[in-house]
Amino acid sequence: MKRPLKILLLCLLASLSLYGRDRQADLRAEVAFLCDSLQAGRGFGTVGAGRTASYLLSQLRNAGLNAFTQSFIQDGQIGRNVIGITPGFYARYIVVSAYYDGLGVLDGAFYPGADANASGVAALLALARELTPVCKGLTGLIFVAFDGHNAGLSGSRAFLERYRTNYSLAQLVNLDILGSSLAPVHPASPEYLIALGGSGERFYLDNANTGIRLHLVYDYYGSDGFTELFYRRISDQRWFIEAGIPSVMFTSGITMNTNKRTDTPDTLDYPLLDKRIQVIFNWLKRKL
Repeated sequence: MKRPLKILLLCLLASLSLYGRDRQADLRAEVAFLCDSLQAGRGFGTVGAGRTASYLLSQLRNAGLNAFTQSFIQDGQIGRNVIGITPGFYARYIVVSAYYDGLGVLDGAFYPGADANASGVAALLALARELTPVCKGLTGLIFVAFDGHNAGLSGSRAFLERYRTNYSLAQLVNLDILGSSLAPVHPASPEYLIALGGSGERFYLDNANTGIRLHLVYDYYGSDGFTELFYRRISDQRWFIEAGIPSVMFTSGITMNTNKRTDTPDTLDYPLLDKRIQVIFNWLKRKL
């Protein structure tokens, strides 16, 4: 199949999945699109990353958001954050984010980046579609697909530098590797969700988890050192924390597939990803 035709068909299938089908079907279609070889691993500054940004822009607009891209320069390459803001005027905003760039092609090898971080991006799009219609109070939402995660967290830094003065940012909710069940926190609790920085929201997250019954934990596998590393240093909430903006990072943890060629769509646990999104949706909805 010729490449332009394949691109068109993939976009069409991903879009069609949003109508008359369940969330899990949407998640599978979007992860498959993001991980397709046509996106070439979404490497920073590549054609595949640009193609991904165009797709994300269209999806955020279809969700009813005022959507646009923010360009920035890192190491001589152009990066593009994709931003969608709930229409209207709000006293404050919660930023919901996920990085979309991947490792791309290294030494001729293609890295699909399904869990890292197509899973987080698919969750971001689901939340954008479902939360936008209920955003009618004093708190608005800014959905951001960050570029440049793999280029020094440059996209999240550029976003904060540009928009912190434009909007009153009350909180960041970052979705960073969210789709696996391969590294449970405890063998007896295979359905889990890690919420770094979320201990102060424990009561509300427990309520959001009612009936879903995920094992919610607030550190990284019981390690203070790894909790500090993932929460404060190597994920996109770093700049927000340093700026004094409360931040929660939702993750399912790294696995043996993370940042490897084996990080493929078939390794994700879509029913569990669906449950994680529902908990996050329930928790955010009460803030709006």
